[in-house]
Amino acid sequence: QVQLQESGGGLVQAGGSLRLSCAASGRTYSSRTMGWFRQAPGKEREFVAAIPWSGARTALVDSVKGRFTISRDNAKNTVYLQMNSLRPEDTGIYYCAADKVPFRVAAVPTLPADFGSWGQGTQVTVFA
Repeated sequence: QVQLQESGGGLVQAGGSLRLSCAASGRTYSSRTMGWFRQAPGKEREFVAAIPWSGARTALVDSVKGRFTISRDNAKNTVYLQMNSLRPEDTGIYYCAADKVPFRVAAVPTLPADFGSWGQGTQVTVFA
């Protein structure tokens, strides 16, 4: 089991930037793909980005490509989501999640059902 704690959310004007952090505890963190999801009011949780345990072949939803970057520092047990050029439609609660499967070698998972551990979420609000 991996325990996760997000931080870095806040209120920002459109065009601004935020960096989210997700601190993980548990010995198996470094062996798992890590993901970021978000949920806007009245909408389902949606995939934003994921990075495999190796750090290669990151996956991003089309709406954030060119604006968001996911990275991880396994020495610090932390995964990051750098968000630039923020838009009001990026508003929501952002959740960090850890893959159910350690050392996954198939395609980077993007479905909520692929992830077994979740943080409590951090609110991101972007105003025009």
